[in-house]
Amino acid sequence: MAGTNDTALSAGTGVAAQASSKRGPLISVAALLCTVTIAVNFMLGPLLPLMQSHFAVGVSAATWVLTAMLLGSGAGFVLIPRLQDIVDDRTMLLWSGVILTAGALIPAIGDTYPALIVGSALLGFGSAAQMLPVGFLRRHLSGGSVATAVSVLIISTGTGVVAGMVGGGLSVKYLSLSTFFYILAAAFVVTTAALLAVVPRSRPASSARIGVWGTVWMIAWVTLVLLAMAQISVWGNVCYLLLAVGVVAGVAWVPAQRQSTAPVFDLAMLKRPYATTACVASYLFGAVDAAFVLLVTYYTQTPVEVGYGLGTDALGTSLLLLPFALTMFISGKAAERMVQQGRPGVILAAGAALCGLGLVWLAFAHDHTWQYLVGSALVGLGSRAGYSGSFAIPQLVVDEDQAGMAAGIPATVMMIGAAFGAAVTTIVLSLASIPEIPGVPEPHLYTWGYLVVAVFPVGILAATSVSSARHPGAFKALMAQA
Repeated sequence: MAGTNDTALSAGTGVAAQASSKRGPLISVAALLCTVTIAVNFMLGPLLPLMQSHFAVGVSAATWVLTAMLLGSGAGFVLIPRLQDIVDDRTMLLWSGVILTAGALIPAIGDTYPALIVGSALLGFGSAAQMLPVGFLRRHLSGGSVATAVSVLIISTGTGVVAGMVGGGLSVKYLSLSTFFYILAAAFVVTTAALLAVVPRSRPASSARIGVWGTVWMIAWVTLVLLAMAQISVWGNVCYLLLAVGVVAGVAWVPAQRQSTAPVFDLAMLKRPYATTACVASYLFGAVDAAFVLLVTYYTQTPVEVGYGLGTDALGTSLLLLPFALTMFISGKAAERMVQQGRPGVILAAGAALCGLGLVWLAFAHDHTWQYLVGSALVGLGSRAGYSGSFAIPQLVVDEDQAGMAAGIPATVMMIGAAFGAAVTTIVLSLASIPEIPGVPEPHLYTWGYLVVAVFPVGILAATSVSSARHPGAFKALMAQA
C-alpha cells in the first residue's frame, strides 16, 4: 500500500511539474487563440464597403456576410465548447483550426460572392474556438486554474477587439480582399500549429454523450432567433414570425433537455447560486456592446455635410473605440478576483452601473471626439468586469469535466444578446430619416438609441438584486467548500 501511495505521489508530482513547466507556453497559446478568433468578429464589418465594390453587390447583399458569420457562430457556440468535454482538447483545437483556415481560404481562392458567404459562415462557426482555452487551461494548469482561464479569456478579448478593429480599418485602406483572407488563413495555420505543439495530449474529460436530436433542435431555434434579429430591418414582419417560432422552440427545448439522458447542456447547473444571473448578465452585456459599437460607428462615419457626425472612416472609428477595448485589461482581472472572493453580485452590479453611466453620457455628449473616448472607456470598463463575472461564475460551480459546457452556455446567450442589441439599435435608427437624405437617421435618434440601450444594464442590476435576495451568502459558502 505504501508503495502504491509513493507511486501515486510520484506521478502526481510529475504531472504538477509538467504543468508548471508548460504554464507560460499554455497561457501564451491560449491568449493567441482567443485573440485571433475574437479579432475576426471585428474585422469583417469595416470591410463591407470594400466587399460591395469588389463583388458589385448592394448593401443588403453585403450585410449577409455578417449574417452568415452570425448564424455560423450560433452553431459553433452550441457545439464546440460542449464537444470539448467529450473529445480530447487537441482534436477540438485541430478541427477548429481546420474550419477557420478553410473559412479564410475559400473566399481568398474562390474570390466570388457565394465563396465569401460560405467562408463567413465557417469563420463564424470556428470563432467559437475562443472558448476552448477555458477548458484546456483548467485541465492542464494547477492552482487557480479557473482564475487564470477566465483572465486569459477576458484580457485576450481586449487584444482581439483592438486587433480586429484596427486591422479591419487598415485592411480597407491598404489591402485587397483576397490578400486580407490569405493573411487571415496564415494566422490560423500558425495559431493551430502553436496550439498542437504546446497543449499536452489528454483523454476526454467526460464520458457523457450529446444527444443528436437535442443538438439539432437547439441549433435550429438559435438559428431562427439570430436570423430574425439580423434581418429585422430588411424582412420586416416575417422576422417577427421567425422570432416567435424560434422562441417557442427554445422554450419547448428546455424541459426536453431536462428529461434527456444525453443533454446538450446540463441545465441543472443553472440552479446553482448566481448561475442563471450570470447567463442573464452575459446576454445583456452582449446586447450593450453590440448596440454601443453600432451607434458609435453609424454616428462617427456620417459625413459632416449631413449636419451632424464626424465624417471618419472605418479606421478613425476604430481608434475612437480603442478605450473600449483597452479598458478591458484593467477591469477583467480585478473583477474575476472579486468573484473568487464570493462577491459575484457586487461585480455584476458595478459593471452594469459603469456601462449605464457611459451610455447616458454618450446620449447627451456624442458630438466631439473626446466625448467618445470618455464614453467608450466607461462602457469598456463595465462590460469587461461584467463578462469576467459572467464567465467565472459558471466555471466556479462546476467540475473541470464540464468546463466546456460551463463556457458554452454564457457564450451562446451572449451571442444572442449581441444580435438582440444590434436589432434594437437598427430599429431605433430606422424610426425617422432626414427628409432630404433618405436612409440617414435623424440626429435625435442617437440620443434615444443610447438611452434605450441604457435600459439593458438596469436589467442586470435587477437580476443581481433578485439573486442577492434569494441566495444571501450562498455563493460565498459554495466557494468556502471548494
